Amino acid sequence: MPSIEYPLGVAKYLEQLFPPAEYADKSLNFKNYEDVISHYTKNSLAADGINASTVSVRLTEDHYYVYIEGEAENGQLEKFSERHIQVFSENYAQKAIKGMELLKEMGVWNPIEGFPVNRNPADGESKWNLFPPLGLNIIGQKGMLLMHYPPWAVLQAGTFDNAMTMQRWSRILNHAGVDEKDLGRYKTFIDVNPIAAPGSGESEYPNDYFPIMMASGFFDGPSDRDYIRSMLELFLAPPDLPEDSKYTLPLLICGSPLYDPQAPGWLKVAYKDILPKDENGIPQVNVLQAGKFKIRPDSKRETPYMIGNHMIAASVTGMCTNDASRIPDIRQYEAQDLVAATFLKLYADDPNLDPYTAKEQACMRWYGNKYGEGAPQPKNENDQATICALAQMDLFFEPSPKPHPKYTFEEALKRCQEAKQKNNPCGGTIKPPNR
Repeated sequence: MPSIEYPLGVAKYLEQLFPPAEYADKSLNFKNYEDVISHYTKNSLAADGINASTVSVRLTEDHYYVYIEGEAENGQLEKFSERHIQVFSENYAQKAIKGMELLKEMGVWNPIEGFPVNRNPADGESKWNLFPPLGLNIIGQKGMLLMHYPPWAVLQAGTFDNAMTMQRWSRILNHAGVDEKDLGRYKTFIDVNPIAAPGSGESEYPNDYFPIMMASGFFDGPSDRDYIRSMLELFLAPPDLPEDSKYTLPLLICGSPLYDPQAPGWLKVAYKDILPKDENGIPQVNVLQAGKFKIRPDSKRETPYMIGNHMIAASVTGMCTNDASRIPDIRQYEAQDLVAATFLKLYADDPNLDPYTAKEQACMRWYGNKYGEGAPQPKNENDQATICALAQMDLFFEPSPKPHPKYTFEEALKRCQEAKQKNNPCGGTIKPPNR
């Protein structure tokens, strides 16, 4: 069986990029950094479709070494190891350490340390820890997401898959046409603030301790701490990207105007000179805006992009209103999110697709027009039903034992089909009570 062993990096750096064992949920049985690194390496291997029977980590002479044994073809273990080392090197993830050091130097690292920031007893007192993309794809991603910051609950659980945000995004991807086996390849992301912190309190107003200027000032800038751009360039060009590709992988920049807008806000600041502008000259980062840009002026390829909502925004702020043509109406949220997922999926089918064409195709499917304007009116009745069923799942939530949709997709679909106003999630007997 193929195997490989390699030095992942120097302990003093990796122990700042991986969280301490004691921060994890006790059920994970982490005793040391070897356990933590091994766990996240296993998750990344699984995300990349590499069946590893053995993953172990040892600390020798101030370096952590990773050993992998498993079923892999076409040099996948070598590709994985080379990129794994690169991710945590001084030219990539280690740049986040520079940002953290500067935050501490200026006295703005975890400004409310020792105090709770929300009512969630599981979050407890405010805690911050660097958290680059851990446990996600290393070489097998098919699209990339740019988001705000990872919630502390993910660090505790040791995985993003259990987070409500990713569970909902999986549903959206699946109903946009992504095969179940490929869902993980569209959930790889970079955070503009790579710091795990309590999940509702650090970004929720008025407790916004991760503003746009924080990403721009501490994780962007000179070459020794331009973490965001460096990580984007690396992850948008996986090893198997054909040399003659016109574009990198597509990038979805996630942040609703009504919920967690910091990732599009960073883009607006970082690329203000090249973004489209309104009649007053203001750079625009509107939901469903699509285009292409270079991460750096000298980047080899352009990156197709689309601005999308934060994936959990519909569940948090979505509701039934009298105007289905704009958020927070739940129908608008669902259609916008399905367009965003379809945009990414189209690039898996045609990597050289013009981003404006990709947007038009996605909007035609879910809106019935090329621009994603007005109330969504898909031509296909199954797509109409999909918007209704997903809306029902987001509108009806059960708080315990953990927050989850009250209805399965099949149950929600049945409600939409049998309703007096067929496929209208906000009409008749299936309309939810006012929030």
